[in-house]
Amino acid sequence: MLFARLNPHVSLERADDNLRAVVDGRAIGLGRFGADAAVRSAELKAGLPLETCGEDGAGDIAELVRRLSSCGLLEYRLARADGGGDLAVVEPQLRDYVPRTPALGDGALALSRFAYLRRRGADIVLESPRSPALFRLCDPGVAAMLASLAEPKAAQQLRRDHGGLISELLAMLVDCRIVFALGSEGGKGLRSNEGEPDLVLWDFHDLVFHARSTTGRHANPSGGRYAYAHVMEMPPAVRPAWPGEAIDLRGVLGSQESSTASSFATLLRRRHSTRGFDDRRPITLSELSRFLDATARVQSMERVREADGSEMEFTSRPYPSGGASYELELYLAVAKCEGLPSGFYHYDAARHAVTPIEARADHLRAMLAGAQHHLDAPTTPQIVITIAARFGRVSWKYSAIAYALTLKHVGVLMQSFYLMATEMELGACAVGAVDIDLFARMTGVEFHIEGSVGQIAIGRGLAGE
Repeated sequence: MLFARLNPHVSLERADDNLRAVVDGRAIGLGRFGADAAVRSAELKAGLPLETCGEDGAGDIAELVRRLSSCGLLEYRLARADGGGDLAVVEPQLRDYVPRTPALGDGALALSRFAYLRRRGADIVLESPRSPALFRLCDPGVAAMLASLAEPKAAQQLRRDHGGLISELLAMLVDCRIVFALGSEGGKGLRSNEGEPDLVLWDFHDLVFHARSTTGRHANPSGGRYAYAHVMEMPPAVRPAWPGEAIDLRGVLGSQESSTASSFATLLRRRHSTRGFDDRRPITLSELSRFLDATARVQSMERVREADGSEMEFTSRPYPSGGASYELELYLAVAKCEGLPSGFYHYDAARHAVTPIEARADHLRAMLAGAQHHLDAPTTPQIVITIAARFGRVSWKYSAIAYALTLKHVGVLMQSFYLMATEMELGACAVGAVDIDLFARMTGVEFHIEGSVGQIAIGRGLAGE
């Protein structure tokens, strides 16, 4: 039986008829609720049956549970009906996740190749980069059952061997894509049997890295938290010198001293990050066009015929890309640009054009606000460029190194952006965290097909920036 309960780090407080959740000293208003809901809210510490207060529930307590769920403040216990303890605890990783138990049918089930068990403190947790939730396992027998799904097993056999409660857990795992159904076509549960063709191109470690090193698809604390400042001192800014006699290079610079450096070397030294933007003098459409033309526009395109008769298509652009993959795409969240309405756009590098995308206004505001927050900027960036990757362009060819190559490509493009902004007397600043779930909602494309891998804010900097 499933129970909804408060996350252990959350408490509820009542002021008159208003309830608020308190997390790490920060209060989140939940709205006005009647006396009955306020009284019953105390039961959320142990858990309320989800069937009475879930998505289809009625009354104030069900509405309170929905609001807590939308803020990511609940977890869900799968408990034995006989009071024998919990089988697992479900921890949402996406804010709006609610456990669902779809019918399993009688087909075969297999463990996803992206699923993994790990120790977290004193707990064993089951997760996957594709899943909207992780599962804290409370019964060692569950781990043994999951291990048996390395080979497909009939759902009917699993129900017979492990009982109805395991069936409920399996249904949630299928809904979370940690376990998958092979369907009528059968198969051995191999790479080609799981998901759509785009998923076949992903290696396990690459998808985990993509989902866990960005924000949006996990609930782990991230960003500049100084989490280990109490454990050790910060490593020095410059590495201690190696022993031995050093060869001083300053004496052989000759005429290339800093005072007479080339214009390109001067540009490199002038490059810096700009976090404040002048809303009275926004970047213009003409400047944006020049910026994108110099850094990202397709310069040429060719088709190469292979020995087997197949054709491959390649482009050339102003920055290097492994295997001429050029998988990176640019999406512009525009707050202020003279000559271009506020909105969300895709940059068509072949046509040198921007195409508007119908994204929700609150999603656009969230993307701009998120960039401002991560930059710790005094103003909203005028334009936030999201660098997305069509991952298949790289992983179709490269194994084991595909995602690492994409990040290298992001690095060289980011430097190009910085240098062009410096050349044009514009401001630019890379954004450290990218919400891949928000981007997927704005584009309507799954995060593993074309997902955000970098972000930079550009615009007219404030005086002195």
